[in-house]
Amino acid sequence: QLQASGGGLVEAGGSLRLSCKASGRTVSTYHMGWFRQAPGKEREFVTAITRNGGTYYADSVKGRFTGSRDNAKNTVYLQMNNLRPEDTAVYYCATSAGLILSSLGLKDQYHIWGQGTQVTVSS
Repeated sequence: QLQASGGGLVEAGGSLRLSCKASGRTVSTYHMGWFRQAPGKEREFVTAITRNGGTYYADSVKGRFTGSRDNAKNTVYLQMNNLRPEDTAVYYCATSAGLILSSLGLKDQYHIWGQGTQVTVSS
């Protein structure tokens, strides 16, 4: 299971750090992804963190968001800076066995999802 937390209400320009703690599996052996879904929109890719700590980002968040992992805590993080109203969404962490690098941005390749945490950015 994946447990996401850290969402909240923040003003534009502010920061939040999301956490995703895994239980029953060791995150160090998995590629991990962050996705988000705004009301009325498709769930979209935000960030992926590879087993080796490499990161990939959607263009919309490059330079503002940073993905990381702490294997000792079995947790991955999403540091979000300079937040914008368009970042408002429910944020999900996800993973799956057998993910390959070329598929990290594809939500259909992830089969294990956390429950989501709401991020609201006011203008």
